[in-house]
Amino acid sequence: MFKKILIANRGEIACRIASTARQMGIATVAVYSDADRHAAHVQACDEAIYIGGSEPAQSYLRADAIIEAAKKTGAEAIHPGYGFLSENGSFVEACNQAGVKFIGPSAAAMEAMGSKSAAKSLMEKAGVPLVPGYHGDNQDPDFLHEQADQIGYPVLIKASAGGGGKGMRIVNSSAEFISMLDSCKREAISSFSNDHVLIERYVTKPRHIEIQVFGDELGNYVYLFERDCSVQRRHQKVIEEAPAPGMTEERRRAMGEAAVNAARAVNYVGAGTVEFIAEQDGTFYFMEMNTRLQVEHPVTEMITGYDLVEWQLRIANNEPIPVQQEDLAINGHAIEVRIYAENPDNDFLPSIGLLSHLSFPTHLSFVNAPVRVDSGIRQGDSISPFYDPMIAKLIVWGADREQAIARMRQALLGTHIIGLHTNVSFLYRLMTNEAFVNADLDTGLIEKNQETLFPPTQAASTKSLAYVAASYLAKHGLKNSLTAKNIPVGYRDPWDSSDYWRLRQGEGTTITVEDDNNEYLLQVNQRSTDQWTLTLAGTEHEFAWESRTFANNGQDSYEIKLELDGMLSQGKVVLTGEEIYLYTQDGQTRLRLPDTLAHAGEGDDVGGGGLTAPMPGKVINILVKVDDKVEPGDVLLVMEAMKMEHSITAATGGIVKEIFFAVGDQVTEGAELIKLDTEE
Repeated sequence: MFKKILIANRGEIACRIASTARQMGIATVAVYSDADRHAAHVQACDEAIYIGGSEPAQSYLRADAIIEAAKKTGAEAIHPGYGFLSENGSFVEACNQAGVKFIGPSAAAMEAMGSKSAAKSLMEKAGVPLVPGYHGDNQDPDFLHEQADQIGYPVLIKASAGGGGKGMRIVNSSAEFISMLDSCKREAISSFSNDHVLIERYVTKPRHIEIQVFGDELGNYVYLFERDCSVQRRHQKVIEEAPAPGMTEERRRAMGEAAVNAARAVNYVGAGTVEFIAEQDGTFYFMEMNTRLQVEHPVTEMITGYDLVEWQLRIANNEPIPVQQEDLAINGHAIEVRIYAENPDNDFLPSIGLLSHLSFPTHLSFVNAPVRVDSGIRQGDSISPFYDPMIAKLIVWGADREQAIARMRQALLGTHIIGLHTNVSFLYRLMTNEAFVNADLDTGLIEKNQETLFPPTQAASTKSLAYVAASYLAKHGLKNSLTAKNIPVGYRDPWDSSDYWRLRQGEGTTITVEDDNNEYLLQVNQRSTDQWTLTLAGTEHEFAWESRTFANNGQDSYEIKLELDGMLSQGKVVLTGEEIYLYTQDGQTRLRLPDTLAHAGEGDDVGGGGLTAPMPGKVINILVKVDDKVEPGDVLLVMEAMKMEHSITAATGGIVKEIFFAVGDQVTEGAELIKLDTEE
């Protein structure tokens, strides 16, 4: 077995690989960029080598620097993780020439599957079913347009070298084909340096089901069953689960054997995933093969009991696959969600910033457990604009799907993140969505359930406001309304109390609380030594609380037991500045305790027709010029952030008066991009 390996990646997957290597007694070398100098994966490894600037092209995509780091540290092999150089055949060849083992398939197998069009031609010869479409080399836009017209709409344009949901466009009519093709090619060039595309019939209500396969140097192959990755947004997976709901043994065997045939066709060695599009009637078509470990591999580990990274290392060391197909069995059900720094209520735009508070429910990391958290981010770390904004993968196991869903709901309620927008609440809504719970799955589930997944903002509940009042009182010294019950009235000395209420008993106080749409006035009164009331909108409620402070990076943080009108509950409250975050069994609530003195003298901002950047990024296209007249909804400018395109549209009609940036410019979040004269 290898004595030392270099991990050519960062974040969660680098930490994941390091964990298994440590258990196997293998030393590890990390590589890092300027942005990652103090990252978790650097500390997770035994050694670390600096390889360049924060941009991936300056560091994690520098094959020469990575191979030099391996040679310098004496690493015998390189594990690429996923993303970056993990599916780069030239990198595999460079490793071979340098005498460093690449932990993965051969360059030939990688290149055969790396081009979606070439792979589909190969799969057709191997008898693997394909979606009708054009997979050839003719990339003339008019020719591709003709092919799309012949296939029939809707069609899907896909970058041949694509992956991760990038370089894909659904085209619903012939009229929009060329503009969608141009956009797809731009994103493909940016993400993969290759704008070759293929055209396929877009399957309506499709399910995305993939098969985990392994091959070894001895010609052995196995499949470790399927994962259902149908719940997606922007063609990127949001929820992955195994096994696929409703999968019959007959179809599982057919898909597994098709996946093995695909791997065998290219003499595949190592871990790979064959992805299929499945119709609701069970018909399935080959989509692509990912020649690496997948982000969602933990759900397969949870239902099979095997460590897939360990398998990768052993197979790379010329060992055989540890088991035969008949030895593999499914145990229980596993679900994974990807927790991202993004704002689901603002078109899932990435959120950049400092994680001032980060906590998860009781769990294990990188090993199987009822609740597992795989992450390369810690409290106090920042999400930068240079890399994927994933914070963690939250994985649960249950004896069946129902138990797994219930466990995931509880795990999400116990996941508390402050400092930037996340999709945690959105994921919880998905876990309670009727279509998901009933396994009515397809890749359009999110779009079809907009009303329940993106509900209108609700006014804060009385219970939520009572928690705010309790935390406010705790912050000002009164941590327990019940303490007085244990002290005889005649023995209470008001001067012994150092709390906020020392001289105000009976007078009460008013607490002002805000959310995005409302202001609430809470009146708290102490009626007697053991009776408190909370009055809201003219209604008086019996109110008692008990709080306990817990350490949280200098923030005011409390665990609170609340009694409101005889009903008991408990929750967690974190106060940071004027923001207050409440976590209970009802979910997360964010409110504000405004500091009127801090805002004294501030005037109201008056909008001036400016359009601002919703996130940090680069301007890649400007579709208007000064003095152009625009209508509401017109696309004015296109930005790129984290390899995804984001269109900036006009909210109102008007005349373009000024454009503040040029194509290629980097902009910060909130920067004014274009000024419109909206006066008629």
